[in-house]
Amino acid sequence: MNHKDNVEAIDALKIKHDELLEEIQKKIYGQDKVVREVLVSIFGRGHCLLVGVPGLAKTLLVNTIAQVLGLKHKRIQFTPDLMPSDIIGTEILGEDRQFKFIKGPVFANFILADEINRTPPKTQAALLEAMQERSVTAAGTEYKLDEPFFVMATQNPIEQEGTYPLPEAQLDRFMFNIIVDYPSYEDELTVVKKTTTDLDIPLKKILTAEEIVYYQGLLRKVPINDNVLEYAVKLVNMSRSSSDMKHPMTDKYINWGAGPRASQYLVIGAKTHAILNGKYSPDIEDVRAVAKIILRHRLIKNYKAEAEGISIEMIIDEYLKS
Repeated sequence: MNHKDNVEAIDALKIKHDELLEEIQKKIYGQDKVVREVLVSIFGRGHCLLVGVPGLAKTLLVNTIAQVLGLKHKRIQFTPDLMPSDIIGTEILGEDRQFKFIKGPVFANFILADEINRTPPKTQAALLEAMQERSVTAAGTEYKLDEPFFVMATQNPIEQEGTYPLPEAQLDRFMFNIIVDYPSYEDELTVVKKTTTDLDIPLKKILTAEEIVYYQGLLRKVPINDNVLEYAVKLVNMSRSSSDMKHPMTDKYINWGAGPRASQYLVIGAKTHAILNGKYSPDIEDVRAVAKIILRHRLIKNYKAEAEGISIEMIIDEYLKS
């Protein structure tokens, strides 16, 4: 990238981000908040879990974002009979009597893992190893995945029959847990109007894979004040009953608090949120902006919280108030 310094590069990223939003909004209506959160996680080099009932355009959202980012994307439909080799790839015996590795769909920049909770833990683990290590191992050989590598998994929160809930350790690999909600009445009118005709909207590519990798690296260099860093780590410590900083709600309603990965993601999320919103360094407001989507899948509430109808969101709100 031909930028004379980091400030110029950050300004260029802000312009690109606005162009991305504009392009995505040609096809995705009324999900601006979700789109912005997904873009924060892409530039923050994290993975995303989208939770929402069927028919809320989760798949369309992923395909649209992959298109405007100019990335090679693959969709994997998770089913109860999906095997790890269906994701990673498999070795076959060639005509020359030598084994050769045929790459699976995980070898792309952007993976849509559709209904990830429909497949058994063994297959979930194959994808989650790729997410964490950004490489896969097959027959003792390690294969590096292309950069950028980004997984967006979808999950249906209502239909629990025949599903395998993601274990906590696997949920922790996702930077964000984003709730996709029903559109407003006005947005739904727009959706219906635009999608029930034969109108096909062509989309422009706004970024290349190389540019995304460059900007992901740039965002990690963004300076952060100690007070903002301390705020992020204190917020996470509030959720642990073993910590001196624990919040009164923690002992009462939380079985298990968030780990250090939550603190790391709060800082990276705050840096990315700040830059994409036109600042040069994050403040406490940026940490607060990403707190819910980072913490909601990392806190495990107890039976008392269930019985009293206390949601994880209510508990995080209390942490943020204090």
